[in-house]
This record gives sequence, structure tokens and C-alpha cells, in this order.
Amino acid sequence: MEGLTTSRRDFGPHKVAPVKVHQYDQFVPSEENMDLLTTYKKDYNPYPVCRVDPIKPRDSKYPCSDKMECLPTYKADYLPWNQPRREPLRLEHKYQPASVRFDNRTTHQDDYPIKGLVKTISCKPLAMPKLCNIPLEDVTNYKMSYVAHPVEKRFVHEAEKFRPCEIPFESLTTQKQSYRGLMGEPAKSLKPLARPPGLDMPFCNTTEFRDKYQAWPMPRMFSKAPITYVPPEDRMDLLTTVQAHYTCPKGAPAQSCRPALQIKKCGRFEGSSTTKDDYKQWSSMRTEPVKPVPQLDLPTEPLDCLTTTRAHYVPHLPINTKSCKPHWSGPRGNVPVESQTTYTISFTPKEMGRCLASYPEPPGYTFEEVDALGHRIYKPVSQAGSQQSSHLSVDDSENPNQRELEVLA
Repeated sequence: MEGLTTSRRDFGPHKVAPVKVHQYDQFVPSEENMDLLTTYKKDYNPYPVCRVDPIKPRDSKYPCSDKMECLPTYKADYLPWNQPRREPLRLEHKYQPASVRFDNRTTHQDDYPIKGLVKTISCKPLAMPKLCNIPLEDVTNYKMSYVAHPVEKRFVHEAEKFRPCEIPFESLTTQKQSYRGLMGEPAKSLKPLARPPGLDMPFCNTTEFRDKYQAWPMPRMFSKAPITYVPPEDRMDLLTTVQAHYTCPKGAPAQSCRPALQIKKCGRFEGSSTTKDDYKQWSSMRTEPVKPVPQLDLPTEPLDCLTTTRAHYVPHLPINTKSCKPHWSGPRGNVPVESQTTYTISFTPKEMGRCLASYPEPPGYTFEEVDALGHRIYKPVSQAGSQQSSHLSVDDSENPNQRELEVLA
């Protein structure tokens, strides 16, 4: 079997140059002092702060003693009219309940009366024993027609006694008589070698990733030391703007100017309504539900619990059936297994060759150019090369008779 893979065929090793790392200039700290000025400090200069007068009007120390007129516009403009009460437009109550007792019957009850169940008579015969004095006739056609013949005595074959042969055993078989032991070549093993020839070189433990992707030197990151916190020496003023500017040494809670609500007091509450006056409760009696009279007559005799199967079934003895399964002939003898297979007969070992893509410069090919995709194009030395020469990529767009080798750069 050819030990080539798609990766070995298409991707060949190339010389990888180390990646150039840009060298940064060495940091030189400046000797000048930082001014630490901001736009806020430059444009917004401090000014002297004076106390702002409060916008809230001052409370009068001498309140007015006159009584406030609490008459809103709604009460002054919308006055009630002195009109008599209008009578409600209701129909005259003319209904009077009937004096006859209500029978509580419907059309369905009148038309479809309950007829009850129909008494049916069972036509099943009584299970009584049938007594008959006439004996059962047990004569059949088989008994009448069958003729018993005398059975002859069975012949028993007597086995002959074993007599050992006086002639000595030759111990010869067809194998020993027909196949003579002739000198021949020993059988060759068709098992492939564990290590194919030509690969005595040690296995290279380097990969494409280790060769092409080298570790870049990473510069050390600059870290600035944090500034130590210095707590302020002055004491913090916990006063807000309201506490500082709005002071009221002699303050009192505001008094409500809303007049007190006057509750009208009367002697007796009138709790009657139109519904209570017109719709009086009737005196009614609870009616008993109408139940149908049971008309089913249940039998007084106990159930016999006897089915047709139990009454007429007669048990019979089981019949033993004869087995038609053939007898076991016994275990088979030790038959040798044929050791020849299709693989050992038709297998032909092949020599494993080296892939051309593993060479830096493939033998038998000359480098021509590098295309736009970065592939290295090789041409065979002889234009009339045979088809058995290994190739990696075929480009027949320009000339179908000319084959080129393409390797990824």
C-alpha cells in the first residue's frame, strides 16, 4: 500500500524565515514637571460667595382674625330648583296568582307516561337430570368391521460375535501412499514486514505548526504604580444647602384653612326604597319532588349460577401425541479447518516509495514560477514524461498534454 496522504502530497516543507519584530525606542522619562492644569481650572475662576436670600415668603406673625368666606363658585352658581317629585312611570300591577294548587307537571310528563318494565318469561329449559333405562349402544362401524388377525412373533436379529483379525494392521493411509515426502522449497510468509525497508531514519517529531509558527518575543508590559491615598486633614462639613441657608429658628406647623365639615343630624333614618315598597316577599311552601313509583319485581329465588358450558361440557382425558423429531446422531468429529484464505492467495506485497512533495526540490522536476495564489509551479524535465510519475496538482487549462506540479507556498 502506498503510504501517501493528501497533506504529504500537496503541502511540502519550505524554509521559514524568522519573523522580524519591531524594536521599540527605549522610553526616556522627561525632566520637566507636569503643570496638572485642566480646562475647568483655567476657565472657571473662584468668586466670593455671598448668602442667597430665600425665595419662600415669610410667615406673618399677626394672622387675620376675620372669618374666611368658604363659598365656592359651584355652590353659588348651581342652586337646587324647588320642584315637586315626579312619579315613576310604571305599569299598573294587575297580576294575581291563581288560588288553585300548581300541579308541577310538564308537557313531557303528560305525553310520555312511565310504563315500567315488561315481565318476560324465560324459555330456558330447566336443568333436570334425564333418567333413561335404555342402555347406551356402544357399537360403532369400526367395531363391527374390524377383524382381529393373529400377530406374528417379531424377528430379532442376533448380532455376531466379534472376531479379531489375525493379519497385522499396516497403518497406511491414502495420504502416505500417494504423497511422498519430496524435498521442496519452504513456504514463504505473505505477511508484510512490520517496518518497511527504506525508512530506517528516525521519526521526526516536528510538525508543520511547530516549524512555521514560532513563539514571538513579547515585550514586558508597562504597569504604572497606583498613587497612595492620602486622607484629608480637614473635617468634612455634613451640612446641605437647605440646612445651611433655610433656617427657621421659631417655626410652627401650618394651620389648615379648610372649614370643618358639618354633619346633618336627623331623628330617624328612612331605609325604604322603591324595590322594597313594590316587591313584597310572598309566603310560599316548599314542594316535594315528584318521584316515580318503582314497578320492577325482583325475583325471590336465588340465582343458580350455572352456565351452558358447565351444564353440557364433559371432560375427556388428554391424548399423548407422538413426536416426529429425528433423533440426534451424536457429536461430529474433529474436522480440520482449511487455513487458506483469499488474502493469502491473491496478496502481492508492493514497495512503498517516498512522496515527491517531501523533498525541498522534487527530483525530475524543475521550478518554473510562483502563481498569484502563492503556489510553486514545477515542470517535468522531459516533456514526454510517463503517467507513472507522481504529481501533486494538474493544470490542463493551457495545454492538456503538459502536466505541472503545484505545491502550496
